[in-house]
Amino acid sequence: MRRLAGLLVVPLLLLTAACGGDDKGSDSTSSSAASGGLPAITAGAKFGEKPTLAKGTGNPPKDLKVDVISKGNGAEVKKGDAVSVNYLGQTWVSTKPFDNSYDRKAPFSLTVGAGDVIKGWDQGLEGQKVGSRVEMVIPPSLGYGTQAQGAIPANSTLVFVVDIVKSTQIPTSAKGKEVPQTDASLPKVSTNTDGKAPTVTVPKSAAPTKLVSNYVLESDGAKITDKDNVVLNYVGLLWKDGKKFDSTYDLGKTQTFAMQQLTVKGLKAGLVGKKVGSRVLLVIPPDQAFGDKAQTGIPAKSTLVFAIDILAVM
Repeated sequence: MRRLAGLLVVPLLLLTAACGGDDKGSDSTSSSAASGGLPAITAGAKFGEKPTLAKGTGNPPKDLKVDVISKGNGAEVKKGDAVSVNYLGQTWVSTKPFDNSYDRKAPFSLTVGAGDVIKGWDQGLEGQKVGSRVEMVIPPSLGYGTQAQGAIPANSTLVFVVDIVKSTQIPTSAKGKEVPQTDASLPKVSTNTDGKAPTVTVPKSAAPTKLVSNYVLESDGAKITDKDNVVLNYVGLLWKDGKKFDSTYDLGKTQTFAMQQLTVKGLKAGLVGKKVGSRVLLVIPPDQAFGDKAQTGIPAKSTLVFAIDILAVM
C-alpha cells in the first residue's frame, strides 16, 4: 500500500517517521561532559540550546547507552505516547552533525515504540521524563545497520543529544457526538469506538468534483491549524472500486503529520479547522490529490476517500 507519510518532507531520522504538557527542563544545568565515556557536549549545554559534541574516543559501545544530562520534571514517556523533541545527531567518529532540529526551529514529533524511527530512539526515549536532556549512543544494530543513509556511512555508531519537549497519551479511537450521514451520494463510515478500523462503504455513483470534509463523530476538542502536528489513524480507499490503498490500522500504529509539510492539498484543506478527537470523512477529487500522476496503488485521476480519526495534536 502507498504510505502517505512517504509524501512528507521528513528528517533523516525517519525510517521512511493526558501525559505531560509543555514542561521545561529542570533547574539544574547540563553537564559539559556526559558520563560513561560518551562524547562530551562542548557548547550549548542547557536544555533547549543547540549543542555541539566532541568526537567519540576509543571504540564505541556495542550496546545502547543513554545518559541523562539533565532530568526534567514532566511526565514519564511511555510506549505509544506521541512526543515532541529537539535533537542533534552525529556519528561517533565525527564532530559534524548529519541532522538537527534546532536549525529548523521546529521540534520533531514521533510515536514512541511505533517503529517510526530507528530502534535506538524507541528504546532510549521510553521511561525518560518530559523536560529532560539525554545523550544516546546507538550501535549500528539499533540504527541504520549495514545501510548507508545520506551522510551516514554504513555500520555507523550514532550519537544524539535529545531535548524532550512534550509527551501526549494517544487515545485508541475518536469519540464524540454522532453526526447523521444522510447524503446517500457520499460514502458511509461506521461509528465504532473500539480502536478498530472504521468500515467505509463507497456508493456506486459519480464521485463529487469538490472536496468533502464531514464529521462522522464530532468531539469538543480544539480546532486543527495549518501549523499543527497531528496524530492520526486512517483508512484510505479509491472511490472507483472501494479498494484500500493505505491504512494505519493494518500497520498497527498511528501516523503523525506536520500540516505544513503535507503535499496532498485536499488532505490538508480537509483537516484544518476540524476538531481534535473527531472522526472525519474526506472525499478528495483528483485535482486536490495526485491529478493525472499515478502513485503506487493509486491510478491517475483517482478520487480518494478517507476515514480519519484525529487523535491528538503535538
